Amino acid sequence: MTIPFLDLKKVNKQYRNELIRAITEVVDSGWYVRGDRVKTFEYEFSTYCGSTYCVGLGNGLDALSLALRAWKELGRLSDGDEVIVPSNTYIASILAITENRLVPVFVEPDISTYNICPSAIKDAITSKTKVILAVHLYGKIAPMRSIMSIADQNGLLVLEDAAQAHGAESEGKKAGAWGHAAGFSFYPGKNLGALGDGGALVTGDTELAAQVRELGNYGSEQKYFNKTKGVNSRLDEVQAAILSVKLNYLDDENRRRRVIAKEYCERISNPNIHFLPVGGLDHVYHLFVVRTAYRDQLSEFLAKNEVQTLIHYPVAPHKQIAYREFGSLHLPISELIHKEILSLPISPVMTSLEVDFVIKACNSFDPL
Repeated sequence: MTIPFLDLKKVNKQYRNELIRAITEVVDSGWYVRGDRVKTFEYEFSTYCGSTYCVGLGNGLDALSLALRAWKELGRLSDGDEVIVPSNTYIASILAITENRLVPVFVEPDISTYNICPSAIKDAITSKTKVILAVHLYGKIAPMRSIMSIADQNGLLVLEDAAQAHGAESEGKKAGAWGHAAGFSFYPGKNLGALGDGGALVTGDTELAAQVRELGNYGSEQKYFNKTKGVNSRLDEVQAAILSVKLNYLDDENRRRRVIAKEYCERISNPNIHFLPVGGLDHVYHLFVVRTAYRDQLSEFLAKNEVQTLIHYPVAPHKQIAYREFGSLHLPISELIHKEILSLPISPVMTSLEVDFVIKACNSFDPL
């Protein structure tokens, strides 16, 4: 038996007939960009998240980047303003900041959650701080109640990076409905994944939604009349139709992920493998991440035992060659996490037999 990290073919096969029907309807419609399917999905997803507006975009990076750029266009941000961001996030969070000529301020995560630490946010605030970029890493909602309180006290904007947290919920409020805006990715491997690329901005801010929509359409609100120097970033009709189908099953798939995570937490007993306690609705387990001082050995052992794993992520953003200007920063918690983490297979189509196989393989690992 071979356990793939994520069997996307099997994930999408469940809905094959519905997906083909949805795609066929788009093909037969003759309308492929900025049509009714996008409008329908935008309404469905904003309603699902508990927000007012959703703007379909080309990908998750654009969702973050255009939110920040729109705030600049609206006069709420300026070049050189600081954005507080967790130091152990995926590089897209940082790219969105620097692309807009803003300054990332790296803040250490809480080792007990892997999410940004509120007390560290407070310590990082300066007169130049204008935004907190809160990342719901691996599918677990960041401590948004505390983050929003800090933001309100200091007059800061909050942008949620919810690329891994579709459907996660805390205190009755879903990811995407906490901050002033949120960016989502619909990359195929996400909990809500398209059959190609896609993203969305979710917000309750009328001006921001309109500005992002304009920016993503070449800076044009009316065809051939350009108010700003925009970009081409639009969710297309085919992907929107696919996402509308898959949104109907998101909660069920997230429940299955939680069941698998619970099995892992309760039955992986190897003292060399550490993981966070099983979460509630605030965690949708886009990834199930363990830590071990023997990361490479464990990865090689599991591979030999037909269990595929991945590392999310092997290099911290401030240690990337692309960001060599931050290479001298000393962020020990983030650096430890990136050195020791390993992601085990988890997906809604994993069978109980496959879950048992992974657990037995983990428990049989001996680094000595």
